[in-house]
Amino acid sequence: MRLLLRSAWPEHLLRDGQSVPRADGKGLIARMNYETRMDAGTLPGHLRTSVPAGNAVEVEGDETLVDERARRRKRLIIVVAVAVVLLALAAYLLSHGSEETAFAPDENAAAPAVTVISPGSATLAGTINATGTLAARREMPVGVVGEGGRVVSVPVEAGSWVSAGQVLAVIDRSVQAQQVASQAAQIEIAQADLDLAQSNLARALQLVDRGFISTADVDRLTATRDAARSRVSLAQAQLRELQARNDQLNIVAPAAGLVLERNVEPGQVVGTGSGTLFSIARGGEMEMLARLSESDLSELGVGARASITPVGTDKQFTGQIWQLSPIIDETDRQGTARIALPYAPELRPGGFASAEINSGAVVAPRLPESAIMSDESGSYVYIVNPQNRIERRRVELGAVTDEGIAIASGLDGTEPIVARAGGFLTVGEVVRPVREAQGE
Repeated sequence: MRLLLRSAWPEHLLRDGQSVPRADGKGLIARMNYETRMDAGTLPGHLRTSVPAGNAVEVEGDETLVDERARRRKRLIIVVAVAVVLLALAAYLLSHGSEETAFAPDENAAAPAVTVISPGSATLAGTINATGTLAARREMPVGVVGEGGRVVSVPVEAGSWVSAGQVLAVIDRSVQAQQVASQAAQIEIAQADLDLAQSNLARALQLVDRGFISTADVDRLTATRDAARSRVSLAQAQLRELQARNDQLNIVAPAAGLVLERNVEPGQVVGTGSGTLFSIARGGEMEMLARLSESDLSELGVGARASITPVGTDKQFTGQIWQLSPIIDETDRQGTARIALPYAPELRPGGFASAEINSGAVVAPRLPESAIMSDESGSYVYIVNPQNRIERRRVELGAVTDEGIAIASGLDGTEPIVARAGGFLTVGEVVRPVREAQGE
């Protein structure tokens, strides 16, 4: 910077800011917005010179210094103006606005975000899940038919296949054999009496023509012959009765099938009060007794196919409903669907099994398990109403599939339903719904 110390111009000409001619005749000294005078005593040592008192000092130098100072002053003025405007606005709000309105919080600003879905409706293969027990389709209990006695042998075991009439247990018949022999002897005696009565009658008929025997004697001999014949018939019938009773001493299978139970051992004394000694599944046919609600029973018919999975194995068996219970149990409001099954070693009567019964195609919404909750009143879901508040909706569950649980009633599929974490929400709570991305 070049400094020119001027003493030729009076101080008031430089102070009033007017342009004056330069001392060297090279232009004018321009009007400045800041002070251009300084005392010689304030200059640096190498620029200090003697300046008469009261004279002005002219400073000529780089114009950027002047521009920078002007810009700083301008910025300061702008900042002050903005601050004044903000203070005026705040004063206006404090004096004219109500406190509740000015500081009322936005209830949606703190509302929790929840994921919602609108499942729509889909065509699902109607499936009804049920549980129940396995049993013989036609179970035949076998016991003592005759008078009973001591069991001599039991030639079959539980799990054996038997044919119709096959002996299951043999009962001692030594006493009955003697009775049969005695009755056979009675037949011989009766037959001898019959033969004698017939001979007497024949001789009498030869003598009646000669007058030696009266007609009354002939009638008496005829009656004697007829009585003897009847005694023979009676003895023969009694013998057959004894033989039939003896045949009933052996316990036999009434039909072909699979022996399920054996409740007798050799040496045991059995009689008509001994109960069931053998249990046989006719033909080895099995069934599942599936317990179903009234509504599920109404959706099924005879002939519906089912897939049965016994407990303890992953193997599935295909069956068919052959009978639906005509009554409903009053204690649990359920009925029984009897599903016929062919014989298989894994199907053990008395065992537990699950069934998936085909009930036809249905159109219904389908929800993930996380969206469904339940309590003592039943199953329900949470939906978000147009005011973004939680509402509770009761639903009836349908078939359970790998893709979700079908909703039999309560939803049409268009409602925004809380997809998860519904247990942390309350009815009437304000939430911020977030739509779940497709395929998420």
